[in-house]
Amino acid sequence: MSKGQETKARIIRQAAEVFNQQGYAGSSISDIMRVTGLQKGGIYNHFQSKDELALQAFDYAIACVSQRTRAVLRNKRHAVERLKAMIDVSRSYLDNPPIKGGCPLLNTAVESDDAYPVLRDRTQQAMNSWRQLICHIIDNGIKKGEIQPKAESDEIATIIIVTLEGAMMMSKLYGDEIHMQRVINHLYKYLESNL
Repeated sequence: MSKGQETKARIIRQAAEVFNQQGYAGSSISDIMRVTGLQKGGIYNHFQSKDELALQAFDYAIACVSQRTRAVLRNKRHAVERLKAMIDVSRSYLDNPPIKGGCPLLNTAVESDDAYPVLRDRTQQAMNSWRQLICHIIDNGIKKGEIQPKAESDEIATIIIVTLEGAMMMSKLYGDEIHMQRVINHLYKYLESNL
């Protein structure tokens, strides 16, 4: 990797944390300059705009999330065990987020819904990937006889995601992991009784 590529990667990594903690609207180029130690020209040498940097920083953050998810799924074979492992990954975001500031998908989805259509579209793509992964696990589980054939994969994916993201929001809001623990207990029972 060239020095320029290393600098660009460092800017993306550091900007991802700033955007995830302060939000896109709440982060200025001055904030990025402060954390990177670069001047405005040094940043704009690698990115045409704050928007371009935000998209690449979001992609980096989602790659960190995906990497963590793939790591926990690697050793799990049974479909329900794989779903529980994904649920446990979300729990880890409270103590050990993939990017400082918590779940980048939740944070960006909330902020980008009306004000930043390009960032919203990118967030939808990331959400679609998560939903598709859950559906794939469930559909494969049905084929292998590990999950009941009547299971509706897209419905279950929605329930899992919405429940986890809501628990993440409440746990962060109240500074109390009890909300996430309650949701995990509920989801485990839901998976065991419905799948």
